[in-house]
Amino acid sequence: MSVQPSKSRRAAPVLLLLGAVAYTAWVLEVVLSTGLDPVRTYVSELAAADRPLGGLFRATDLLAGLLVLAGAVAALRTLPRRPWATAGWAALALFGAATAVDSRLPLSCAPTSDPECAARETAGLVPATHTAHAISSSLAMVGALAGLVLLTVAARRYGWWPPLGRVAPWLTLAELAATAWTLSSIAAFTEGHGTWALGVGQRLQVLLVALYVGLLAWCVGRAGTTTGREGEPV
Repeated sequence: MSVQPSKSRRAAPVLLLLGAVAYTAWVLEVVLSTGLDPVRTYVSELAAADRPLGGLFRATDLLAGLLVLAGAVAALRTLPRRPWATAGWAALALFGAATAVDSRLPLSCAPTSDPECAARETAGLVPATHTAHAISSSLAMVGALAGLVLLTVAARRYGWWPPLGRVAPWLTLAELAATAWTLSSIAAFTEGHGTWALGVGQRLQVLLVALYVGLLAWCVGRAGTTTGREGEPV
């Protein structure tokens, strides 16, 4: 029998959807003057301490991280517990937490667009936040990738969220390809061989994560309107 989901069960999809929207705030660079080339630069350089709009992008990153973290925790508390799903929500919570921490550890300058900044970074003359930022960014992406893979397996293995089960494998493969592109570009830039369109690869990477989280939110919200005998989506 169809039942209306409780407020607590509705919280997870709402929080996740809002988090996905906040995580795409970087698209504002299309209409705002950031002084950065989106083809070459890191997304996180928009939030660098020396950028005029850095505070705006740090705030949206913090908001996105906290919303996804809260949504994942709400899902863990209110949705059915199965191993793949539990692990996936935990990974998504790691992504949210690391993204929030990342926003509090901004780069001091933009190395891909400022040769002086790049030289200081190579010489180890930048603040320790550059290293901390790299660690928190890596943790965020590990959490996102793990969450995508684990929740996709959960959707297909348990027969939950059919639209996610159909689309998510392709989104996940695209995300892995975008991640490989981004990592290759970072390696090339570090070795002084140019950026290899680093900005495009990383923007595709974060966009795909946002699309996945948005689709997940819609599927969870839709499934929450009808539950099975044990409270599992049907």
